[in-house]
Amino acid sequence: MKRRTSGKAKGPEAGRPPSQRQLRVGELIRHALSDVLSRGNVQDPVLETAIISVSEVKMSPDLRNATAYVVPLGRQDPAPVIDALKRARKFLRGELAREVNLRYMPELRFASDTSFDYAENVEGLLRSPKVARDLDADDDWGGDDEDDLPRDEEE
Repeated sequence: MKRRTSGKAKGPEAGRPPSQRQLRVGELIRHALSDVLSRGNVQDPVLETAIISVSEVKMSPDLRNATAYVVPLGRQDPAPVIDALKRARKFLRGELAREVNLRYMPELRFASDTSFDYAENVEGLLRSPKVARDLDADDDWGGDDEDDLPRDEEE
């Protein structure tokens, strides 16, 4: 009888946090990619005008693939920037090979970083009047009154 398998990753890498080597190489590539993009050497009209922040680079366990999470600054739509970076992938990989000394330069993938949007959404929720009302109700209670404490014995 055939066993059912889920779409989750199996093997020794499943569910493990990234190794120190993955984190270190990811940071090296993030710094180098930021430098290359800030120089403006990429011959693409979208990338020449956009200011791009590389927030994180996640490496695969074998260090052959790198996913760079980018954010275009100035509230720009990230889709055209991601498409332009995908078109310039080979050029960027060659530039990174000159900057970073690795045995194999990883294949680059680009994705939009949504963590800033998520943080902004949480901040908006915390500042909403409904949450502020609930927080004020907790402050009113205080918990220091003698009447609020349970009594074991009556005096």
